[in-house]
Amino acid sequence: MSDTGDRLAELRRQIDALDGDILELLNQRARCALEVAEVKLAESGDQAPVFYRPEREAQVLRSIAERNPGPLSDEKVVQVYRQIMSACLALEEPLKVAYLGPEGTFTQLATLKQFGSAVIGMPMITVDDVFREVAAENCNYGVVPVENSTEGVVSHTLDNFLSSSLRICGEVELRIHHHLMIAPDADPDKILRIYSHQQTLGQCRRWLDGHYPKIPRITATSNAEAARKVLEEKDAAAIAGEIAAETYGLKILSKKIEDESDNTTRFIVVGRESIAPSGKDKTSIMVSTHNQPGALYKLLEPFHRHDISLTSIETRPSRTGMWSYVFFIDFEGHEQDELVRQVLKEIDSDALEVKMLGSYPRALNHS
Repeated sequence: MSDTGDRLAELRRQIDALDGDILELLNQRARCALEVAEVKLAESGDQAPVFYRPEREAQVLRSIAERNPGPLSDEKVVQVYRQIMSACLALEEPLKVAYLGPEGTFTQLATLKQFGSAVIGMPMITVDDVFREVAAENCNYGVVPVENSTEGVVSHTLDNFLSSSLRICGEVELRIHHHLMIAPDADPDKILRIYSHQQTLGQCRRWLDGHYPKIPRITATSNAEAARKVLEEKDAAAIAGEIAAETYGLKILSKKIEDESDNTTRFIVVGRESIAPSGKDKTSIMVSTHNQPGALYKLLEPFHRHDISLTSIETRPSRTGMWSYVFFIDFEGHEQDELVRQVLKEIDSDALEVKMLGSYPRALNHS
């Protein structure tokens, strides 16, 4: 055998040995996860034990990324460990997670990024349905879009918090790439209409103006629904993500047609419990104020004085009266932090109502 052949044979033996070590270690980790489940069950008494701990997962994944020496990227290593943790958690308790469907949406992709592929995904027709299923305890958690870097806030998601008691348990940031796709047997020269979600059409406006200026753009309830339509309509195209093309077996004509290369959507995870501090957290609140001059200044001034960074502020009409508004505010820190507690106390003394929507781990910066 040549020197090259000898070298390859040796490297393959090393890989086989390493695969055996990895397999043994994976199963050791799984056995530890099962022991954790037994301890939690023994300690829970009459209460249902909490198996999924978002703050613990965030700490583990951050630590893995910080300790990663390469050559695998932090993003790839985190993806691998997310699947390991997902599989181990499923041994304790398979999570049911509702998400804005149907299958093939970016929300499904965000759900898989947050929970891994061992989760039981439950596609829902509307954001309201997601909130309802979680509140009724038919699902452990729900995932819904809340904000896009190009098109702004998803107002319907925020409006659900006006009447819901659910809390935000986590957030996911997903780099969004849109593709133009048709049925596999369709003629790309005979496209008469283009389907997509309203927000997606807005995110691809300039590209569409340049390439299909005279083709009607028709709003669909979701990108996945648009993809499903073109299976039946051979003279139509859809704009959706790669997951939709894979789910419905469509042919991609043009890739990455979004107008902004850093187009990102933020999703939130809603649940029923409070989340402990992870060390790098974000807090969301909803505040209604008196309708008087300086109300917004009084609301924001304590954050500036205590040097707490605001990450988002949105205004929505209140349902309690005409020209009355509520503010949705996201800021860095956890509700158990002393500075955050002080700010919330000051705000509460002057506002009509302060509703805590949740403190949760900040999204990992790996799309």
